Amino acid sequence: MQKALVHPAGKPLSWALYAVPLAGVVLAGVAGRLGANPAEKLIHETGEWALRWLWLALAITPLREVFQLPQLLRYRRGLGVAAFVYALLHFLAYAWLDKGWVLDDIVHDIVKRNFILVGVVALVLMTPLALTSFNAAVRALGGARWRLLHKLAYAAAVAVLLHFLWKKSGKNDYAEVVVYALGLAALLGWRFGRFSSQVGR
Repeated sequence: MQKALVHPAGKPLSWALYAVPLAGVVLAGVAGRLGANPAEKLIHETGEWALRWLWLALAITPLREVFQLPQLLRYRRGLGVAAFVYALLHFLAYAWLDKGWVLDDIVHDIVKRNFILVGVVALVLMTPLALTSFNAAVRALGGARWRLLHKLAYAAAVAVLLHFLWKKSGKNDYAEVVVYALGLAALLGWRFGRFSSQVGR
């Protein structure tokens, strides 16, 4: 496993993997297999994959420590960037396919509908993380400030979960929300336990 994680092809393959869900949706759209409402399907899929990539990015550190695989860390930034790209595509798909790029309608929708507002907040929180995901940014900010900034990922995750919850609540569909909420609770619980043990030393 360790050799596979540090293989030179590892990162290129991971980027190819991140593109698979989007490619699948696009190909399904071209083939007319996105159902009765292809726009809604595209918006939904990009948003849910943004959530999945973000959760996986947050899981890297616990998995690294539990399974003693420090090599996993080299994939964390890529997962975070993938989450941001899918979140951005999610918003752009909504702005284009749902609102036709009409700025007044988009702004009115953001102000009026809480689940869209909190989704935009999540995207805003993720933006500086994506923009500082490169080695040059780490050097410019310094390690300590970079790590502090990237703790925003947890705030973004909470906002993403609220966005997903309020979206699903309109259809009384909570099964997926519970799964993602339990996952985030476990990640936050691990982080809190780790912090408490460090403080107690």
